[in-house]
Amino acid sequence: MKRLAAIAAALACGFAASPAFAAPTTHAAARFVGIHKIRHIVVIMQENRSFDSYFGTYPGADGYPRVHGKIAVCVPDPTAGTCQRPYHDTANRNFGGPHDHLDAVDDIAGGAMNGFIRRAEAGRTMFCHKHINSPHCSLSPTAPDVMGYHNAREIPNYWAYARHFVLQDHMFQPDTSWSLPAHLFLVSGWSARCSQATVPASCVNAVQDPGSPPGEPQNRTGAVPHYAWTDLTYLLHKHQVSWRYYVAAGGQPDCSNNAMFCATVPQKASTPGIWNPLPWFDTVRQDEQLSNITPLASFYADARGGTLPAVSWINPAEAVSDHPPALVTAGQAYVTGLVNTIMRSTSWSSTAIFLTWDDWGGFYDHVVPPKVDVNGYGLRVPGLVISPYAKRGFIDHQVLSFDAYLKFIEDDFLGGQRLNPKTDGRPDPRPTVRESVKILGDLRKDFDFTQPPRRRPLLLKLRPKLS
Repeated sequence: MKRLAAIAAALACGFAASPAFAAPTTHAAARFVGIHKIRHIVVIMQENRSFDSYFGTYPGADGYPRVHGKIAVCVPDPTAGTCQRPYHDTANRNFGGPHDHLDAVDDIAGGAMNGFIRRAEAGRTMFCHKHINSPHCSLSPTAPDVMGYHNAREIPNYWAYARHFVLQDHMFQPDTSWSLPAHLFLVSGWSARCSQATVPASCVNAVQDPGSPPGEPQNRTGAVPHYAWTDLTYLLHKHQVSWRYYVAAGGQPDCSNNAMFCATVPQKASTPGIWNPLPWFDTVRQDEQLSNITPLASFYADARGGTLPAVSWINPAEAVSDHPPALVTAGQAYVTGLVNTIMRSTSWSSTAIFLTWDDWGGFYDHVVPPKVDVNGYGLRVPGLVISPYAKRGFIDHQVLSFDAYLKFIEDDFLGGQRLNPKTDGRPDPRPTVRESVKILGDLRKDFDFTQPPRRRPLLLKLRPKLS
C-alpha cells in the first residue's frame, strides 16, 4: 500500500505540473499507472473501408474464411444471376457501395453477410436514374467492386504499420450507419437528434439522421442542427485536459441519401459538417472551445513545435480520405505524412496513434457485428495502434469499437470517468454508456508499458514504389 501511495503521489505531482492532465485519485493512479506513460493521444480518422477490403488477406488476422487454402466466400450477384468471390483489386480508385443505416442492415442480412453486391447495384441504379450523364454511370452495372480487396502491393505502408505495431481485427464501427453518426460516436459515444438547444433531455436516439447539415437531401429547411447531448470535450475541458480537432481543408463527399456517389461539399475548420460536427455541440460553444477546432496546418505546427495537446482528432479532406472515389495512394501518403510528423517530434516517445476508418463504405466484410444496443455495432473496419509502447507485430482479437478510444482517453486523463448521464453533470437519454459495455475490449492490452519506448521511429516513404 505504501508503494501504491508513493506512485500515486508522484503521478499527481507530475500531472499537476502540466495543464494537459488532471491528477488522478490514489485508486485511479494504482489502476492506470502504465497508461499514464501516454501523454498524447492522436486519433486519425479515414473513410469508408471494411476490414476485409484492406486486411482480409493479412497473415494471422481474422480475414476471409478459407477451405484448403482458397477463399470460401461467394456473395450473390442478382444482376448476373451468379455469385462473386473476393478478388485482388489493384485499382487505385474504388467506388464501393451505399452505406446508410438500411444498407448496413441489408448488407448484414440477418447475419448471412451476403447483401453487399445487391446493395451496390441498387445504389448505382438509383444514382444513375437521377444523374445519367455522370461518369460513374459508364461503369458496367454487373461489376461493382465491393468484393475487391487490397494487400501489401497497393497499401504497403498500412501493412508495414501492422507488422511493426498493432493490427486490430475486430474493430467495429460503433453504429450501423454512415459517416455523420460515426463521427458523432467518435467524440460523444452517441448519435442523437435534439428538439431544444442546450437541453440534453430533449435528445432522442438517431442512428441515421441526427439532424443533417444544411445542404443535405434530408435537411429541407436549411436549419442548423443542435447537438445538445454531452460529448467528450465537455469532460476534457472540465478536467483541464487539452484537446484539438484538426480539419483538413478541401472537399467532403459523403451524404445521407443512400450514399454511394455524392457531390463534394467544401470543408474547412470553420465550417461544421459531416466530418466536422463538434462546432454544433452546445458544450463546445458554452465552454468557448470553438478555437480548438483548427486547420490541419496547425497540427503540423503543433507536432513540430512540441505542443501537441493531450487529445487530438484528425479528419481528412476528400482527396486524401480513402473515401471512394479518392485514390488509395493519396490516402496512404497523407496518413504516412501525419505519422512521420509525429514520429519526428519530441512528443513521439509519449504518444499513442489510433488509426481507423469511419465506416465500411459498402465493401464486403465477413464478420457478423455483435449487437450491443439499438445503434450497433456496425460493420468491421481496419484499426491500427502506432506507438513506441505498442506491442510489436501484435494482432488484437478483442471486440472493439470507437468507444474504446473514449474509454482509453477517459482512463488516461479523467481517472476513469465515463460519459455517463448519471455522473457527468449533463443528463441525456442515451440508451447505453458505451464505454462500459461488457463486450468492449481494453486498448491497454495493445501496449507493453514495461518496455522502454522504442526510440527508432518507423519513417516510411509517402509514396512507396508499388510491386
